Amino acid sequence: MSKRKQTKIDKVQALLRRPSGASLEALCKATGWQPHSVRAALSGLRKKGVTIERRASDKPDGSSTYHLTVGTGEES
Repeated sequence: MSKRKQTKIDKVQALLRRPSGASLEALCKATGWQPHSVRAALSGLRKKGVTIERRASDKPDGSSTYHLTVGTGEES
């Protein structure tokens, strides 16, 4: 049984599944992509039916975090 190579989209989804979610900066660092590319990838996931929630920071200058909602992001 061969393992499928983990793609960058798989990494993005794994970060979004964490209880704390992921910031745009963390997603950029994990993938090596620029912010506009990460946002495009998030848009692409949404088009595939994945529900992604953006949560604003409680701090005035804090960054937003992105989260997969329960029960999404499981398709291959």
